[in-house]
Amino acid sequence: MIRSYTENRTVPRGGYADSEEAAAAGMALIVSDRDGAGAGCTLGQWLARWLATKDTLRPSTRQGYATHIRLYLIPQLGRILLHQLTSCDVNGLLATLASRPSPTGRRLSPATVVRIHATLRTALNAAVRTRLIPVNPANGAELTHPRRPHPVVWTAGRTARWQQTGERPAVAVWTEQQLAAFLADVAQDGMYAAWWLAALRGLRRGELAGLRWTDVDLQAAELTVAQQRVHTDGRGVAGPPKSAASCRVVALDAQTVRVLTRHRERQEKLSATAGTRRQDSGYVFTTADGAPLRPDYLTGRFRRLVAASGHPPIRLHDLRHGAAALALAAHTDLKVVQAMLGHASIVLTADTYVSVLPEVAHHAARETARLVLTAASALGRPLDG
Repeated sequence: MIRSYTENRTVPRGGYADSEEAAAAGMALIVSDRDGAGAGCTLGQWLARWLATKDTLRPSTRQGYATHIRLYLIPQLGRILLHQLTSCDVNGLLATLASRPSPTGRRLSPATVVRIHATLRTALNAAVRTRLIPVNPANGAELTHPRRPHPVVWTAGRTARWQQTGERPAVAVWTEQQLAAFLADVAQDGMYAAWWLAALRGLRRGELAGLRWTDVDLQAAELTVAQQRVHTDGRGVAGPPKSAASCRVVALDAQTVRVLTRHRERQEKLSATAGTRRQDSGYVFTTADGAPLRPDYLTGRFRRLVAASGHPPIRLHDLRHGAAALALAAHTDLKVVQAMLGHASIVLTADTYVSVLPEVAHHAARETARLVLTAASALGRPLDG
């Protein structure tokens, strides 16, 4: 149990009967604390005031901060006076989060705990800058930083094991044969062009949902990632791309141009037959009545198509990983792959895509051995083993 001490009175924190009670406590504290963020304010008061000033955040980032504050930070630490918050309190919070189920009943992943801590640390950094506290007690916290899983390929061995036991990698990509078979299976799906763009050009889910025809130049064979759609506060909204590097121009091959052209023709036929019942939102991928899509719709639809196809399971985002693997297999320069994906750093691209398709790995092994064998032959000393 985490406790705070105000006015010589012990106030217990935590220990709620259930997740709903904890969430309700968080909401009540936000409401009651909203107007009091001075030198003697509580952490809850400060978090509410700090979040209210974050007007320029992307909607998804703001919603993430709000969720962390409402469900975890305020119910556990909210009534502790800001200047009395210690690193021990923070470590106690992190230990509690790592060991107890979340309000949804599932245990929080290490990555989620890290993000909750990052929200607290960011808010407390702002308190340091405004001189409400001298140091940030969230710095140097005892955290287990999860290792980012790297994409692996659905080789024949991994596929056989999945079929026998259901075991699957955390992040996996299809081989080019598996991808080709899937695309052939779903060629008549209304979102086929979306799966194609994700698989060959590496667009993110939100970028697909946010793509407008004004951002597509089929004659020049390129598209511009100028916005994304995110799901926040129960609705889909348009906003800027994930980062500055995500604002990019993506080159299109001739087949991709044909895929998009056919998609636009089908969309125009639907508009002509639906008449006034279908709105012209200007988006490339829309609902049946022409409205822009919620990104999670794409996720659900893709998941169902994969399950029906019988191919080894991957997530929609794994198509983006596969696009990078295919580009590297085609001997595309790493800098070009970085630009295609919209990564801010080439280091991120190199570190993420350490695995390659089996054919490329075998070719590299053969070429490496060939160099040594050729050198040994030139010396007149063949290496027969």
